[in-house]
Parts: sequence; C-alpha cells; structure tokens
Amino acid sequence: MTFANITGWGKCLPPAVLSNDHLSTIMDTSDEWIHSRTGIKARRVSHVSCSALATLAARRALACAGLEASQLDGIILATATPGTLVPNGASAVQQALGAHKAAVFDLNAACTGFVYGLSVGTALVQTGMMKRVLIIGAERLTKLLDWAKRDTAVLFGDGAGAVIIEASEQESGLIANRLGCDGEAREILHIPDFGTDRERFAEIDGLFTFNFEGQEIFKRAVRGMGEATGAVLAQAGITPEQIDLIVPHQANLRIIETLAKRMDAPMEKVMVNIAQYGNTSAATVPIALCEALEQGRVKPNSYLLSAAFGAGLTWGAALIKWGDRVTPLALCDDELPPCQQTGLELIASAVAGCQQADRPR
Repeated sequence: MTFANITGWGKCLPPAVLSNDHLSTIMDTSDEWIHSRTGIKARRVSHVSCSALATLAARRALACAGLEASQLDGIILATATPGTLVPNGASAVQQALGAHKAAVFDLNAACTGFVYGLSVGTALVQTGMMKRVLIIGAERLTKLLDWAKRDTAVLFGDGAGAVIIEASEQESGLIANRLGCDGEAREILHIPDFGTDRERFAEIDGLFTFNFEGQEIFKRAVRGMGEATGAVLAQAGITPEQIDLIVPHQANLRIIETLAKRMDAPMEKVMVNIAQYGNTSAATVPIALCEALEQGRVKPNSYLLSAAFGAGLTWGAALIKWGDRVTPLALCDDELPPCQQTGLELIASAVAGCQQADRPR
C-alpha cells in the first residue's frame, strides 16, 4: 500500500501585529473582554496578498523537504479568501514558485480547508496519480471584517501554513480521516455578499455582512469535531490514550478545551497558539503543526490528531502517523517584503469605511 508521508512543512505570518489593546482604540472592547471569551491576545494583518503568504509558506516547506518546485505534481490551496477567483489563487502560487509541472486548484471548505486538502492530496498520492503534492492553508480574513462589529472583528487574523506529502511505502502521513458538512445550518456562519450573489451596484461597496451566531456555532463545532475525532480513531483502531499530540483548529480556546475534555486528554497534549494569531481559518492547523515541530512536540512515529470546523458548516478530522524525520533538511531564507505600517495603520481606511457605514442614516 502507498502512503503519503509528510516530508516538508513551513509557515508564514505577516509581521504587523494587531493586539487586543489596539482594537480597544477603535471599538468598544478590551483585552480582558476578548481574551476571556476567545483566548486571543493578538492577530496578524497582512500587507501582501493571500497568494504571497501561501507562496512563502510553500517555499519554506519545499526547503524543509529538500525539494525543488519543479518536482511537484500538484498544488492544493485551501482558502476562503483568495486574491482572485478567476484565475484561482493556486495558479499564482505555481507561477511564483516556478512549479510548472504541477496541476493546481483552490479548495474552499473554510476553516476545515486544510484537513480537506490533506485528505484530497493523500488520495491523489495513494491512487498513484501524483507522487509529490503541496498542500497550503492560507487566509487574508482581515480584508473581509467589519471593524465596527466586535463580535467578529476580534476573532480573525491572516497567515499561511503548508506541507509537502510524498509517496512512501512506510506507514506514515494521513492514515484515517472523516469529512462532512452540516449544510442545513450554513446560514449561521455566512458572508452573504461575498461572491456573485452580491448586488453588483450596492450603495455601500466594500462592506461585507458577516453573519456569526456564536453560541450555536460553538455547540455545532464541539459536536462536529467530537464525532469526527471519534470516527477516525475507530477507523484506525487507535485509542485516545495513544494520541501523542492533538493539533486542533484554533477558533476559540473554549472549543479547544471542550474537545480535549471530551477525549479525556490533558491540555499538555494539545497544541494551542490561538493567543498569538487568532483564527486564521484554513491556515490554523498547518501553522500550529509547524510550531509544534519547532517546539519539539512532534516525535518520530508519533500519532497526531487534528480536527476542524468551519463555514458551510464543514467539519473534519485527520489522524496522522508521523514519519521518521522531525527536522528540516534545509531552511529557506526568503522573507516577505518589508512592512512599513503597524497593524492599526494597515486597517485604518477599512475602519473609517466601516464606521461610516455603521452610522444611522
């Protein structure tokens, strides 16, 4: 049987930080209010495109795997915020990398996108269609936020993470998965005017409606991820005690803690970095995976469990058996272009527009 071993990994976080204290200067909120409800202390704001974030994460993953971009057979870009819809964002990554042999496509499963992408990429390798696939989760969600609405504006940030999977005879990589969607409740996490359904000549252009029913999302996220994790463990014949590290979607610290409690897993076995980055949607899982590796929390041949939940309402879980290598073969020295603005400065024009639109008429 052919497996899809993870041989490379890399992340990209834009340098501009937007802290909770920064947000308290533009809306009625505070660090205590945000952190106590979400676990978030700060997030990043990108000064470059979503594809630029994805490309740098990809370059770092390629260096880690000791590969050239020309050796890739496929590129999957999991994102809900591509810079362009036509053409897709993955083609921009292919162009920037010089991965001319690779087939490319975007995949939108919102926050569950990376788990979906890893599942699809693994299937492509296992069927023999491809040998090396680059899977990226990248988002630039700060471009969609209404900065006059604290219930959603405080939650999200920008970033990207990527992995390389390669065909292997060793049992490694994704060994069990469960994907699904609770489409009947899709309206509770919904940006209705982002796409061709949007009125073309709307009175207020540039402002997006963000429907977000927090309590209902919380309940469905815990249930969806809990059922998915149970299913993949049963599928693989693995007990919760055998899991070495849980790498969950970083949406809300309370959701992460509730998921760990359902599995009777101590928080010491859970990778959590939501405080620094907020919810980067499809990018949270690969960013957290990269940081777990950097911190020495992933050991050779260990079992990792990931779960995610996102708009749609998509959900999924992935059981990964890690391979032998936990350190990069090489490092990439590339960086993003310098950013001369603070996080507040980067969003200043959007804040002004949102505040103007929010005023009574």
